[in-house]
Amino acid sequence: MNTEVVWPVSVQWAQLTLRPLSMRDRAEWDSVRYRNREWLEPWEASNPLPGGEPPTYRQFVKLMRDQAKQGTSLPWLITEVNPETGRDELVGQLSVSSITGGSFRSATLGYWVDAAQAGRGIAPMAVAMATDYCFQHLNLHRMEINIRPENVKSLRVVQKLGFRDEGLRKDFLHISGHWRDHRSFALTSPEVPRGLVHRFTGSDELVTVHRARF
Repeated sequence: MNTEVVWPVSVQWAQLTLRPLSMRDRAEWDSVRYRNREWLEPWEASNPLPGGEPPTYRQFVKLMRDQAKQGTSLPWLITEVNPETGRDELVGQLSVSSITGGSFRSATLGYWVDAAQAGRGIAPMAVAMATDYCFQHLNLHRMEINIRPENVKSLRVVQKLGFRDEGLRKDFLHISGHWRDHRSFALTSPEVPRGLVHRFTGSDELVTVHRARF
C-alpha cells in the first residue's frame, strides 16, 4: 500500500480538470462511451479468462475507488468547461495505476479521449497534468505509458510530450480479445525539472490540486 496517495483529489489547469469517477457520472459516461464505441473498441483491455464478463458500471466504479483508497491507483475523468454553457463536460478518462513506492517510485498511465475532441491537445495536456501531480505531489520518480504500435494517435501524445521509447513488449496486454504487443514509453522526474506541463505549454503556471468529493 502506498500511504502517500491522497484520495479523492482533483487536478486542474485552465479549463481542463482531472476529477474522480463517481456513480453520478453514469448517464454521461454511458453516453460518451456509446458514441465512441467504434473509436475505443480496438484499444480496450479485455479479460483473457473463459467466460470473463466486463464489470457493470457500479462494479467498475467500486473497483476504481477501492484501488484508489489502497493507494495504487488514481482513476480520473477528464472534464472541460464548455465556453458556451459554462458546464463541465466529460471529454475522456485517465487512470494512473500500479503506483509503487519504496525504491521503485513508479506508476503506469493510460487514457482515452472522446473522438469529437481529438486533435485539440486534450490528451497530452491531461497526461502532463497527471504526470506533474505524481512527480510533484507523490514524489514518484518514473511514469510509464504502454501503447499498441498500431495506435498512431496515442503514439503522437507521448511523442509530443517527449516520453522515451523503451522498446517493444511482446504480448504485453490482453486487448480487444487478443494478447497484443505494446511499445513502452517512460519519463523520469529529473528529465522535466520544471514540470511536463511547462514542457508542453511553455507556461510556468502549475496545476492546481483540490480535495474532491465523490
